[in-house]
Amino acid sequence: MKQTPKKFPISNHGHSTWTVCHSMWHTQNHKVVTQEMITSKLKPMSTYTQVFYQIVFGTKHRLPTIDRKHDRELYKFIYGTIQKRGCHLYRINGIEDHIHIFSDLHSSICLADYVKEIKVASNTFMRDSGLFPLFDGWQVGYGAFTYSIREKQKIINYVAKQKEHHKDKETFYDEYKRLLEESGVVFDEKYLL
Repeated sequence: MKQTPKKFPISNHGHSTWTVCHSMWHTQNHKVVTQEMITSKLKPMSTYTQVFYQIVFGTKHRLPTIDRKHDRELYKFIYGTIQKRGCHLYRINGIEDHIHIFSDLHSSICLADYVKEIKVASNTFMRDSGLFPLFDGWQVGYGAFTYSIREKQKIINYVAKQKEHHKDKETFYDEYKRLLEESGVVFDEKYLL
């Protein structure tokens, strides 16, 4: 039985469609291109990214279950989890009912998996350590906001000053709503409760 070669469109400014036939390719104008001709002209390419995320999530029912006496141990644990994934933590901080993580994201990781891993690992740590006896889990979901290199230091400072920021100023609910609005995220307020 004769196999029909598959055609793969290649962006060549609209000039050619390539047909695969064993280790040779034929263009529409019948020029033959070998695998060696293609690979000898290709240079290896690396992946470069620069994505800064401020990730925010709260405790279950937004209850104040992160004991300030032990929050540094939690942050160190989360730092280790982030480091294992090849990401860089710029700042982590929070108060009793939520945390902020400002980090980059390695190009091989999707955001949802990254946040899930942080939440699952820290949930287990908090329950098993005995340091957070009131902790009953994290809320479902999270907020993730991207920033440019120009905003990096501003966000590092913002996260670093979380305790001062929330002292008689803004509740987590109000802060979260403001971050969503500032980032242009469309949301249903009933899911913020």
